[in-house]
Amino acid sequence: MNELILLPGDVFLTRGNGFIPAAIRFFSRGFGEKRTIVNHVGMIVEKGTLQDCVAIEVSYKVWKRKLWEDYGPPAKSSVAVYRPKNLSAPELEIIVSTAEEQVDKIYGFLKILAHILDWMFFGVYFFRRLFRNNKYPICSWLVAHAFSKAGKDFGVDPGAAQPDDIWDFIQNNPEKYDLVYPLGSLWEKAGD
Repeated sequence: MNELILLPGDVFLTRGNGFIPAAIRFFSRGFGEKRTIVNHVGMIVEKGTLQDCVAIEVSYKVWKRKLWEDYGPPAKSSVAVYRPKNLSAPELEIIVSTAEEQVDKIYGFLKILAHILDWMFFGVYFFRRLFRNNKYPICSWLVAHAFSKAGKDFGVDPGAAQPDDIWDFIQNNPEKYDLVYPLGSLWEKAGD
């Protein structure tokens, strides 16, 4: 059996367990919208297997480390990986370098508050505009911002992007994204 190789620019989305992931999914669901599937997003920046590829994501700060460190055993989060079909080599280089510029920045906790406030006002993009301080990223902004630097988007302004927006865009644009790994446990499917 061929081993799965993830590539720079691959987008991974996760569905975590527990209160905080559930709250993120609740507050990122628009009124009248279907149930939110994912609560977190990141990006692969160095080619490798599920165990060896390097990702960038935001939790308490922006991390660059092996995807397996967070989502291998005994992690219970589900992970899906999608590969953009419409990137040239120069665009890919811009996206990866833009994401890498964010490494070690501190998490944007006020941006989460802005997302909640906008949700309370039926999803208007008002408070997120006020909190547009890019020194403090959140996961969805990091990915949307990196792609925007190469002229790509997920159907929303990077400051308004939520993991659910990125998921919905990818699901609704199969001509732009290939499913590489379906939503599920990395380590159970990898046979570890």
